[in-house]
Amino acid sequence: MQISTDLDAALALLSRGEVVGLPTETVYGLAADALQPEAAARIFAVKQRPFFDPLIVHVADLAGAEPYVAAWPAGAVALAEAFWPGPLTLVVPKRPAIPDLVTSGLPFVALRAPRHPLAQALLRAYGRPLAAPSANRFGRISPTTAAAVVEELGAGVPLVLDGGPCAVGLESTIVAFPDGVPTLLRAGGIPLEEIERVAGKVSLDKKGNAAAPGQLPQHYAPRTPLRVVESVAAVGLEERAGTGLLAWGVFDGTGFAAVRNLSPGQSPTEAAAHFFSHLRELDASGVRRIVALGLPEEGLGRAINDRLKRAAH
Repeated sequence: MQISTDLDAALALLSRGEVVGLPTETVYGLAADALQPEAAARIFAVKQRPFFDPLIVHVADLAGAEPYVAAWPAGAVALAEAFWPGPLTLVVPKRPAIPDLVTSGLPFVALRAPRHPLAQALLRAYGRPLAAPSANRFGRISPTTAAAVVEELGAGVPLVLDGGPCAVGLESTIVAFPDGVPTLLRAGGIPLEEIERVAGKVSLDKKGNAAAPGQLPQHYAPRTPLRVVESVAAVGLEERAGTGLLAWGVFDGTGFAAVRNLSPGQSPTEAAAHFFSHLRELDASGVRRIVALGLPEEGLGRAINDRLKRAAH
């Protein structure tokens, strides 16, 4: 596997139906031509991802999405205009040009326009949409650096475009429109409160929806067992030996074998940017278990808590 910034090499691989590691502002994706079923199948194979889990399709902008959308639900265009390019995925009715394999046989496609300049450059140069779920083994910790992609997927990916660490660090927010009602399928890089300022009241999906990725009860999981606690005081001194702590703010880390602080100043934005990299570091540190502090259930904290809940399932 090669880490590079060579767009021409990436374009050549994509045109041959290969996969490429792609930086976005959320996490690194495993990209392939979304209009080639064989290329999409390569994504599933490299990630060891089940075919029932649909892929997000990336486009450069709203105009780039138009050829693949059968109809825009009310409010969807307003959300795209407000947040594209950016960490927002919209689940909308698809046209036949998008292969059923990409959408797991569903009549909807999950679309987003990434903000990262390297992703934008690749999409505009390639001129076709790219399917690009996170570049990790299925269910594992999402990568936020090119090196983490290499660690996760090794020789399965011939090239990773290096765009530096991901600025947002959490996957995109996913909104669908069942019966025309804006519905949050996955909390992510854009807080629910910002979505509602554009779309009005948003329904919360309580069931977990197969129309979107990242909906399984267990996901984003380290190999090391993880549990979520309300405070560091809930972890006794004896238990701290051999335990890694994923925390934020001011706390007493006495006795823990390893500690990573998402944000000493309790900034949800900083916490989101560090979340997956710190979790990956604790997972690799040799601790027997990880305990993590939850964040306030608002803004980006809601998205981080969602990842923690699935990682601890």
